[in-house]
Amino acid sequence: MSKTFTVGCIQNCAGKDMNANLAQCDELVRDTHAAGAELICLPEYFTCLDVSSAGFEVGAWSEQDHPALAHYKALAQQLKTWLQLGSLAIKSDSNKILNRSYVIDDQGQTAARYDKLHLFDVDLSDGMSYRESDTVEPGDRAVVAATPWGHLGLSVCYDLRFAYLYRALAQAGAQFLTVPAAFTKTTGEAHWHILLRARAIETGSYVFAACQYGRHGKAETYGHSLIVDPWGEVLADGGDGAGFVTAEVDVAKVENARRSIPALTHDRPFAEPRLALGAVETDALTRKVS
Repeated sequence: MSKTFTVGCIQNCAGKDMNANLAQCDELVRDTHAAGAELICLPEYFTCLDVSSAGFEVGAWSEQDHPALAHYKALAQQLKTWLQLGSLAIKSDSNKILNRSYVIDDQGQTAARYDKLHLFDVDLSDGMSYRESDTVEPGDRAVVAATPWGHLGLSVCYDLRFAYLYRALAQAGAQFLTVPAAFTKTTGEAHWHILLRARAIETGSYVFAACQYGRHGKAETYGHSLIVDPWGEVLADGGDGAGFVTAEVDVAKVENARRSIPALTHDRPFAEPRLALGAVETDALTRKVS
């Protein structure tokens, strides 16, 4: 395995027109590849995203017929580069969709797929409400993909708030973590940088987080696609606007961080938490029971 490689994160503002989104991201992928990126990461729902009073429009297709999947498989093969397709909307066997992330190898083959586990059902302080579970069926397993540089742990957007997922991915061998997102501007301004740095520090992993920016109907996303090293240092920040960022990844830094603070090996079993009662309350409860 190569000990160093260049990763790129693309940032776009998707709308309803999938063809227009594909054309823009195609150009960005080519530019990122020309800048030396060997693994290129794209955001969640990068091919179609619009939010209205009627709900989400994310351009759902069956996996075998999805035009974006076929397009980017061909592009990966043409450029001889690895692509991490942040997520596509895939029709499931139910009447819902899957928010599915893909890793495509440099031969245009699917190396891994992951269905988003945690669904964004929230009411934000800016008045916006989201009910992802109304239209999306959650996944049921974590996924680590093998790459020429090491192991890549997959996640999507709201997964970021569930630290146990990333610990499990790292303990399963992941040295790099992907967090493609369409993080809202409200939550992004408050939490995006902090949470991504925390996930990197907690696991001693690189984090690659490609995020959409701008307005998508009623919704607004944050941008600031980040590449973070295993010590929590931000190596690249995409800011607000279309484009891409790149950074050199040194796999040895993962080994060094985990050797310096081997927290991934320090898990201990413990009893389920219970409410601790003070001495007065405990005595009273004992008298009442007896």
